[in-house]
Amino acid sequence: MDREAARRRLDALASRYHEVASRREHDAGLAARMRALADYQSRRLAATYADLREQPRYGPAVDFFLADLYGPRDMRERDRQVLRALDKLKRFLPAAALDALARAFELHVLTIELDADTAMQLRSSSRPDDAGYAKAYRAAGRPRDRDHQVALIGEIGALLDSLAHRPEVGLAIRLARGPAHAAGYGQLQDFLERGYDAFRQLDGAGEFLAAIDGRERALMQRLFAGAG
Repeated sequence: MDREAARRRLDALASRYHEVASRREHDAGLAARMRALADYQSRRLAATYADLREQPRYGPAVDFFLADLYGPRDMRERDRQVLRALDKLKRFLPAAALDALARAFELHVLTIELDADTAMQLRSSSRPDDAGYAKAYRAAGRPRDRDHQVALIGEIGALLDSLAHRPEVGLAIRLARGPAHAAGYGQLQDFLERGYDAFRQLDGAGEFLAAIDGRERALMQRLFAGAG
């Protein structure tokens, strides 16, 4: 993706991010429901991937997946850094690393949009049970966006996996640590380092990414089918 296309993409994502963030910040009820939803999803994800997390090969990648890509962690500071970082980071990060950052930002924007729509369908600000979550999920709809959400996880994982097989990329990321933190982009830098280290330990991410894709798509299909 060239510089201008990347800028247009980031600008569009920034607009979407500010819109949904404003909804959350100006609606206390929505914010409370989103926190309850995040609690539910955190528990669900931990249970879904507990078996992989227990395996030494997969543990760091599962932690990265849950904390940095798909979990309920507050990523607002990382988001702000993405919005102002792209042009500057081009000077000292590999193109694939920048693409991974941009896709991670897209994933997070889409996730909070879907979470906001789902939270609006919850009956209260208490953590939902499985039936309550399933009902809210179906009411929120947006199956094509749900599908894209899962696809983005695979795309980001594949990019990080490709980087992990190139020692020179690891060196470039490490050398960027000082400049990135000095420039105020520390969370972005830490994200890349955690991702690089986790996927390097995997020594091939195909099985891991296939497990995520299969489990998340199976859950999505059950929920939309009304199977809970």
